[in-house]
Amino acid sequence: MLQIEIDNGSGFCFGVTTAIKKAEEELAQGQTLYCLGDIVHNGMECERLHEMGLITINHDDLRELHDVKVLLRAHGEPPETYELARRNNIEIIDATCPVVLQLQKRIKRQYDENHGVGDQQSPAPQIVIFGKKGHAEVLGLVGQTQSTAIVIESFDEVTTLDFTRDIYLYSQTTKSLDEFHRIIDYIQSHISPDATFKSFDTICRSVANRMPNISQFAAKHDLILFVCGRKSSNGKVLFNECLRVNPNSHLVEDPQEIQPEWLEGIQTVGICGATSTPRWLMEQCRDAILQMPD
Repeated sequence: MLQIEIDNGSGFCFGVTTAIKKAEEELAQGQTLYCLGDIVHNGMECERLHEMGLITINHDDLRELHDVKVLLRAHGEPPETYELARRNNIEIIDATCPVVLQLQKRIKRQYDENHGVGDQQSPAPQIVIFGKKGHAEVLGLVGQTQSTAIVIESFDEVTTLDFTRDIYLYSQTTKSLDEFHRIIDYIQSHISPDATFKSFDTICRSVANRMPNISQFAAKHDLILFVCGRKSSNGKVLFNECLRVNPNSHLVEDPQEIQPEWLEGIQTVGICGATSTPRWLMEQCRDAILQMPD
């Protein structure tokens, strides 16, 4: 008898849950609601909300809108977005995750302290963000610094920093905690004695703690189905951890991608997902397996 377990630790994080709840509340009132970018990096959930009336737009679309309501998703936005909304008389429904919002404020405070500091003899400090270039959250963070922050995507890029200048290091909330600490160790061992280095651990613990949990989950099943939108950076990190622990792991976006041959000789299946994966989608994948012929 095939056993299937859905990981209780997988599914929407607090920030995503709040954003979706806000969208549903607005749409329930029958009002037109726009969302700046995909509300979550999961095509199936975006489609569900689209059917409820949510209209996804990009920044170019935003410039053309006036006198409407626009929801800002959990990833956050740079200051220019709020300024544009004010000019166009757009009502913002702000669903920025509180963890991201706190990080934005810290980086803005650091930038304001640094602004105007530095000359040829003593250049201004570097604000460095460990994050994915072009990611919505990172764009919002860089926007707090008038686009002067340096973004490094991986440990390999840490060598591009100027170790003769002060470095203030932050992280995108969903990055790997282990890699962040590797970057800290490297900077500490290379920074000039005349320069200051400060690091701020801004990784969301509700996301970081999923790594050890998902490792344990992946290890106890014959087959792992990781349900996730392929645009989710958090999903990529968690899926790679599943693969490391259990090579018989497959990433699927929806139940249609599940291949019957994966189940041959399998006794236990573990279904898990990213912070952007809805519980109902993992349940659909379970149901699809149960309906497959023996």
